[in-house]
Amino acid sequence: MTNPAAFATSQLWQLLSATIGEPATAELFNMITVDAVLLTPAVDSVPRVLIAQAMNMQLFAKNLAAVPEGKAYVAEKLAAGGKVVFDHGALRTVAAANTGSLPVGELAFKRILEPLGFAVAGLYPLPRLKMTGRAYCHVDAPESVAQFFVSELHVDQFSPAFAAAVDEVVSSSRDPLSGRHLALLEQLGRTGVLSFPGAVELLPALVDSFGVHHATPSLAAYETLLAESAEMAWIATEGNSFNHATDRVEDVFAVADALRAKGLPIKDKVEVSSAGSVRQTAFKATMVERTFKAVDGSLVKRVVPGSFYEFISRDVIVDAETGWQKLDLRFDSGNAQGIFKMTAAAC
Repeated sequence: MTNPAAFATSQLWQLLSATIGEPATAELFNMITVDAVLLTPAVDSVPRVLIAQAMNMQLFAKNLAAVPEGKAYVAEKLAAGGKVVFDHGALRTVAAANTGSLPVGELAFKRILEPLGFAVAGLYPLPRLKMTGRAYCHVDAPESVAQFFVSELHVDQFSPAFAAAVDEVVSSSRDPLSGRHLALLEQLGRTGVLSFPGAVELLPALVDSFGVHHATPSLAAYETLLAESAEMAWIATEGNSFNHATDRVEDVFAVADALRAKGLPIKDKVEVSSAGSVRQTAFKATMVERTFKAVDGSLVKRVVPGSFYEFISRDVIVDAETGWQKLDLRFDSGNAQGIFKMTAAAC
């Protein structure tokens, strides 16, 4: 178990403790490996990298709460004396004609991630899914702060009926960020820091942004979406939720074999990048019960795919420009499209 005294004087601990309390903070530090570069002493202002890390740690916990298989895996790893190396998480967005008061597609999260110090490190076409992925990597601590893989679904590549169903679902979206939150983000983007009270005020709103912001979808719209895109059907029920969190492990093949031998719902295949240096697999999505509106206005329940938990191995490579060794933080379009299948189960 983590000794709180070893971390309690750090700015990161104090920021988390002020927003979620001491017990939850201790649990996060016990669960997730935190690089020493993020354990700076507390001062009056909070740098963007620590706000980003505090947000990521809470999102990791939010994913575990939604994925029992991931929670059980992490509990077993901790019991054996290990910790999670949080590599990246992912979310899905939709580029639609009408997204209510929420900015369109990835712009809803670009306005959050860029002020926190993230920048697009790679663009990944996902043609089979009619989507585009963007990897957001932290500029200040690329190997220490988990990345985001933000995907955007292109509604204009689907049928008119599909587009109409998308509009029906997401046009009711509300913006989870208030004017005050946006002002704090603007200040953070301009100065790179916030006062401690400002960071405490902003952080819960950032975490809440990763969720469902539209009204309960109709079952008819959901079925129309599912017929053309499992990914958009997923967005209809799960919105912009943090759809998976990822543990960086030394040997993803060995982890997958061990989990499969236990009868756990692990993906049948490990996805290997075209360069061979990034290897990924995942648990199949947790099936969850969600509410839909029937034609007569009544509410009905259906079991649909929810979020999942992923595993990744990354090789150390040589930087072509500097000759330095670094962790290969890239993603791969083929890998990503394979991992997306985790939420494609029929309802």
